[in-house]
Amino acid sequence: MSPANGTLPAPEFSRVVNADTVRRAEVSETIEATEKERRALAERLELEAIGSLTATVKLRAVRGGQMIRVSGQLEADVVQTCVVTLEPVPAHVSERFEALFAPESMIEDPGLEIDFDASLSDEDVPEPMENNRIDIGELTAQHLSLGLDPYPHAEGVDFEGYREHEEGETVEEEPAAESEKPNPFAVLQQLKPRD
Repeated sequence: MSPANGTLPAPEFSRVVNADTVRRAEVSETIEATEKERRALAERLELEAIGSLTATVKLRAVRGGQMIRVSGQLEADVVQTCVVTLEPVPAHVSERFEALFAPESMIEDPGLEIDFDASLSDEDVPEPMENNRIDIGELTAQHLSLGLDPYPHAEGVDFEGYREHEEGETVEEEPAAESEKPNPFAVLQQLKPRD
């Protein structure tokens, strides 16, 4: 079906694991994107290219087997576009990720009480499993997207008016201090009668 019918297009990098398999025993898989998948995913993520994309993913049943905890490590070689010169910028992305999955019925049924603490991280708020399946390829692709440099720039190219924080956060620089302005009351001081 097409997106016009309300369904999303198939993921470019899909590796599906059945939750029942995980409920029986912990599952560990290493997945790698094919050349065709990398090309399609590069287009979706607006990258010039993805040279390689692999992930090692572990899945285990938690909370009495009702939910599945997924943890993984992805490695990717990508080529982004410099935001200043539009030159290709090669980069390596290494990203750890975690996610929790629950059956759709547990998430959608307002009668079921799942304790969602507002202080929990995103990894602890469950995502719905579709037809009792988890797509670890699509999960990897999503975390690759999050691991990309939002402002890639070619080596030696600086952003004018911006500087890097120690943590890597880019912030706008303070404007240079203006030359000292004359005191507007200095003229009045000169008009004051002298004794």
